[in-house]
Amino acid sequence: MGCILASTRTPQTGIHSIRHHGGRRQTNQHNHQPSSSKGIIMSNITIFGAGNIGSAVAGIAVKSGATVQVIDRNADKAAAAADGVTGAKFGEAAITGDIVVLALPFPAYDEAIAAYADQLVGKTVVDVSNPIDFSTFDLALPEGAKSAAEYVAAKLPQSHVVKAFNTTFAATLATGENDGAPTVVQLAADDEDAKKSVAAFIEAAGLKTVDAGALKRAQYLEGYGALQIILGVTNQTPWTAGFKVVK
Repeated sequence: MGCILASTRTPQTGIHSIRHHGGRRQTNQHNHQPSSSKGIIMSNITIFGAGNIGSAVAGIAVKSGATVQVIDRNADKAAAAADGVTGAKFGEAAITGDIVVLALPFPAYDEAIAAYADQLVGKTVVDVSNPIDFSTFDLALPEGAKSAAEYVAAKLPQSHVVKAFNTTFAATLATGENDGAPTVVQLAADDEDAKKSVAAFIEAAGLKTVDAGALKRAQYLEGYGALQIILGVTNQTPWTAGFKVVK
């Protein structure tokens, strides 16, 4: 399999893209129906957080055909995250999803995990974070942790952790497009079925995915996500920039 990498920038959007040849895989897991990019997912997805990323992922999940619950400290904000979601209050609501997306800042993870650890047993847990110290723009992880995703996996040994959504800005997730092509979400996980179940709902909403490999590859994805943020903050690339696959 050949791979060509190139960086391009369009005058209209300033989007940089990476070009290569590759494939993707998807399947059915945790009672999800088989799907394709045009299929419909019959599943339950819970999203923690109703910020820009949480709302964008909620929209993707709704578009995929899933039943979507959004949990936030503000239940009204949760309900307004996307059309068709059910809003619920953090600390009061029970998790209804078999896929659970942690669309929270990394420093908020410990509280969410402590409050819901028992309910996360057996779930596919999606980590979207970029653990950055915004005073230095260096990665900021607890001592001994190699990535946020691996930290979550250690905290939730009976869950199936997937790294996703951290290399795509909220704007391209919300529109589902990047420079005229479907937005691409990069995934990493040790549990292949969990990874494929996340890919299935993303692709059912019309976006694309690429498989970065095992969960340890989250270290690379988080570095990539941090670099994108640094370039955005320094106005070298726009907040509509992102990873694009051209085949």
